[in-house]
Amino acid sequence: MKPNEIRNMTPEEIKKKVEEKKRELMDLRFQASIGKLSKNHLIRETKREIARLLTILREKELGIGG
Repeated sequence: MKPNEIRNMTPEEIKKKVEEKKRELMDLRFQASIGKLSKNHLIRETKREIARLLTILREKELGIGG
């Protein structure tokens, strides 16, 4: 998801997306621990997506940016 797409979302939608991504990350970590995850890069991408969402949510809280 691109930053512009996230900035068009409401804070509630962003929070919901963060929770969804955290659940996805937990599932990916579980799969990696039991050896079923073949695409290890998904963990890194999911963590970055969470960080991106939280950063833009914080910008909205502070009134910075768009």
